[in-house]
Amino acid sequence: MRRKLLALSALLAITAAACGGDDSAGSSEDTAPGAATTAAGTETSEAGATTTAEAAAATIEIPAGSSVEAIKNEGKLVIGVKYDVPLFGLKNPTNNEIEGFDVEIGKLIAGNIFGEGAEDKVEFVEAVSKNREPFIQDGTVDLVISTYTINDTRKEVVDFAGPYYIAGQDILVKKDNTAIKGVDDLNGKKVCSVTGSTSLKNVQEKAPQADVSTVFDKYSLCVEALNDGRVEAVTTDDIILLGFVAEDPDNLKVVGNPFTAEPYGIGLEKGDQALRDFVNDSLEQAYADGSWAEAFESTVGASGVDTPTPPPVDRY
Repeated sequence: MRRKLLALSALLAITAAACGGDDSAGSSEDTAPGAATTAAGTETSEAGATTTAEAAAATIEIPAGSSVEAIKNEGKLVIGVKYDVPLFGLKNPTNNEIEGFDVEIGKLIAGNIFGEGAEDKVEFVEAVSKNREPFIQDGTVDLVISTYTINDTRKEVVDFAGPYYIAGQDILVKKDNTAIKGVDDLNGKKVCSVTGSTSLKNVQEKAPQADVSTVFDKYSLCVEALNDGRVEAVTTDDIILLGFVAEDPDNLKVVGNPFTAEPYGIGLEKGDQALRDFVNDSLEQAYADGSWAEAFESTVGASGVDTPTPPPVDRY
């Protein structure tokens, strides 16, 4: 709501200026709002993709009077991320820096809004699974980039850009566990997941006899419960679980039998089409110029995970 009021004020100011304005000024209609523009004569590589150098010259139009313009004018983009998910969103205890693939995706978007010095104008706040929708709805954040699966239930209250990554739900167990090999084996077992997550709903549907009475608001607490024997398994997206294995490879393993597809999206206020278009344009630019791959390789890829082909953006 705060962004809408700022955007409305900007739009009224533009309208007032236009009423007595100078017709010699260039019209914003020359470029569609949210559309990516490049310098004339840009060539593509033999594979047909825009090269990094060419895409570096690309700019994404910020629509006048939009929430994107309000964010730029205010000089701050607030993004909700996880603080306890290795590889995607983690608050480093040694330096208190927020790190991970989701964080890097947020920085890419901020760069398209603010340009040089963008990292100083993006603020990351902790968004656990259960508070992602409320944070978007009450204006605590502008975006949520938080291993946030796009689904129809969530679309009723928030909008999504993306997806920017496709995960699959899997199972984390102790390394010496040979009894749990797939989701069916969770029936009759004590399993931990996180409140407000699709992972919890999925395991309840696919293993209805599983004991999922142990739930927390953070996956790191589930891993603690696994390590001290309170539960026999933790279930969520494979890429999240692999992050915990990377931190404790001698003790933990992922079963390696995913049973869902989880498209990660970027959550934003429902009905803010200009912001959704801008974020989608930013993702597609990052795919084309190689910055998405660089972000993945510097975070998730550092654990040994191969860089996948980015998923197509769904402009629903």
